[in-house]
Amino acid sequence: MRKKEITTIEEAYTALKYYKLPYAKVAVTDIDGILRGKYIAKKKLISALTDGFGFCDVILGWDSNDQLYDTIEFTGWNSGFPDTQVTPIPETSRRIPFENNLLFFLAEFSGGASALCPRSILKKVIDKTQTLGLSALAGAEYEYFLFQETPETVRTKNYKNLVPFTPGNFGYSIIRNSVQSDFHNAFLEMCESMDIPLEGYHTETGPGVLEAAIAVDEILHAADKAILFKTFTKIFAQKHELMATFMAKWSTDYPGQSGHIHLSLQNKKDENIFFDPSKPLNISDEMRWFIGGQQKLMPELIAMVAPTVNSYRRLIPNYWAPIDNSWGIDNRTAAIRVIPGAPASQRIEYRLASSDSNPYLAMAVALGSGIWGIENEIEPTRPIQGNFWEESQKDIQPLPRSLGEASILLKKSKVGRSLFGDAFIDHFCATRDREEDLYRNQVDEWQLKRYFEII
Repeated sequence: MRKKEITTIEEAYTALKYYKLPYAKVAVTDIDGILRGKYIAKKKLISALTDGFGFCDVILGWDSNDQLYDTIEFTGWNSGFPDTQVTPIPETSRRIPFENNLLFFLAEFSGGASALCPRSILKKVIDKTQTLGLSALAGAEYEYFLFQETPETVRTKNYKNLVPFTPGNFGYSIIRNSVQSDFHNAFLEMCESMDIPLEGYHTETGPGVLEAAIAVDEILHAADKAILFKTFTKIFAQKHELMATFMAKWSTDYPGQSGHIHLSLQNKKDENIFFDPSKPLNISDEMRWFIGGQQKLMPELIAMVAPTVNSYRRLIPNYWAPIDNSWGIDNRTAAIRVIPGAPASQRIEYRLASSDSNPYLAMAVALGSGIWGIENEIEPTRPIQGNFWEESQKDIQPLPRSLGEASILLKKSKVGRSLFGDAFIDHFCATRDREEDLYRNQVDEWQLKRYFEII
């Protein structure tokens, strides 16, 4: 956790006063985890730090393809899409190295829109955690594919026959990362300069696939870093005439892409409360209950962690992704991997999350469900042993197999509504239902090949 250049409004004022460029950049996260933002004049930004500024509320009223939802209540044609207030957050400031060190700020929706703001939803769970005298540390790790393509070429090719960044299965390859060292070193330098330091970065098994583990931080900052990592990885790639995808599963030929979350809890003495040397494997009561809460709520909250139709293409047997709410000790076939260790390293890896998840919402679920487990002393099932898919599934619940099914469960979730609020659940589920409806209205290539003549 590095010392930030700007942590307060006063420091932001000072930085902007001596800032040479006339503009900065501000962005807010939408429901899908996409950063929506703009260049903003320095003078306007200075006033916005205290008063906020108007941003069209359509950002909360359209999907990832800028198409309007017609089933939400917050905004729409009936309201005329007015401005809602957005407030820049001083401590999120960074400098973009390839834009003449342009200042960049993340922001939050304020006022009535805050009930739908993904960052605010995570803060709501953090506040609940703090009432128990606890704080959370988190780190995200992402898998993503790189291609020797551009936004123009993938559309010309209709997303077929794409050329990977590198060929073949070269997991953890020193050959690949050394041959491409100019690109990788420049990328790592960008991550460091933007305060998104990586603990690990390597090739995965598959053509052009990479995995990056972002250094641990307080959970809100960890989510900020995750959203910035995904965005600027895509930007950096395109500036080098490449494309990165964080789809959960872009091809049936390869495993899906994860967005795993590592979590631990600290008390006010900065002690890891998951660690208890008097217990088997040092697993404290609180850690056991935290696992129980995550496990119990996983099926009903999954829509916030696997938020796209494509997310559920990843959750299939024998492809390194969970299909049930299992847990195990250092077991990568389970949905929850418990990692025993020293007091500083004992933690939980929430393996349900995919690379297409909104980091704020995925972390809100991973933390909120665990805190609920501690509050209610929820006991988990027995940990699985060996290969999960060969184990008896007694007491282990299957996960929803589609976004539509997941949305139905989330709408009915009393705990979800208690953790995240009725306004958010109703709005979010309406957006997921629309996504599912759009998908069901398509006739894809597989259906044509299978049914066109024979049925």
